[in-house]
Amino acid sequence: MSRLNLDDFSDLIERPDSGTRRDAEERRERLAVAPGALGRLDELGEWLAAAQGAVPVRPVERPRVVLFAGDHGVAELDVSGRPAGGTYGLVRGVLDGTSPVAVLARRMNVPVRVVDAGVDCDPGLLPADVARHRVRRGSGRIDVEDALTPEETERAVRLGMAVADEEADSGTDLVVLGDLSVGGTTAAATLIAALCGTDASVVTGRGGAGIDDLAWMRKCAAVRDALRRARPVLGDQLELLGAVGGADLAATTGFLLQSAVRRMPVILDGVVSAACALVAQRAAFRAPDWWLAGQVSGEPAQSKALDRMALNPLLDHGVTVGEGTGALLALPLVQAAAAFAAELPEKPEKPAHPAHDKADPAHDKAEPVDDRADPVDDRADPGPEER
Repeated sequence: MSRLNLDDFSDLIERPDSGTRRDAEERRERLAVAPGALGRLDELGEWLAAAQGAVPVRPVERPRVVLFAGDHGVAELDVSGRPAGGTYGLVRGVLDGTSPVAVLARRMNVPVRVVDAGVDCDPGLLPADVARHRVRRGSGRIDVEDALTPEETERAVRLGMAVADEEADSGTDLVVLGDLSVGGTTAAATLIAALCGTDASVVTGRGGAGIDDLAWMRKCAAVRDALRRARPVLGDQLELLGAVGGADLAATTGFLLQSAVRRMPVILDGVVSAACALVAQRAAFRAPDWWLAGQVSGEPAQSKALDRMALNPLLDHGVTVGEGTGALLALPLVQAAAAFAAELPEKPEKPAHPAHDKADPAHDKAEPVDDRADPVDDRADPGPEER
């Protein structure tokens, strides 16, 4: 197998069809509902049309939640509101249907797929279809060591690519992307700080579970130390993911890139998916055209990453639970945009020559026409002899 080069995706990924988008915009102008009356849903409908290459846009009928799971060694520093190695509990909550994303997905009738990229537990504790692609058991402590070896990094990225292909081949028409991790926001903040040239204190948040001030200071120090290890490898996305990412983050990055290759739209959730998207953008600048930002998570690093990619979040409800929940809440907006774009009627066409409300009186009384023929002298002009 040849060595993976993420820069190759730059040639593989095309933008959504701009001609189709123009057609969708023109059709929107013809709808009976006034332009602008639907707010941002107009923009979403046009984006979907371009992504699908179809006008009118097709309904989003087969969405799917995809969650990449993994533990991070940096959680040993007590930088998370959850215990180190606690990702197994998060995965179990989704599989058992008790987590927020599972409850919401069940209500919305959207299937959920969990992919174990690096959960720190016995793989026998998880269903085979969840754990079969695991890259390693937990990722390294990024403040003092690499998260992954080069071989593990490539395996993780290829895992994400394979999952994207499986989803596209199965007919999934939109993915809600999320993560299940403990310590993942620390790795994500490090990636975003490195790619945006920002200090640790600017990107360090309090995570989905929330932490106190002392834990925030420990987290900030961990990001600062990890940044020192990230900066020397900024020129190579694979090395960067291996140094300060993790198996789940590398897999998510591969998934995002291959989804764009397969022209499969994705809704991003929180800071982890935003960090992976930023790495993917560095490899392929057209890739963000295939993604939507589902929500504002409250993490400062997420805001920086979305701003860098020019992605404007759909929702700001203060949802910090993670697990793809915020992105899933945005799915009905996208589906509504598709329905409006496809099903709203067009304005009736105006007559080409509208009749006058009242005829001109001057034309009501036409002058009578004398249809009698003018008298004509049938005699021939006499010649000179007859005169």
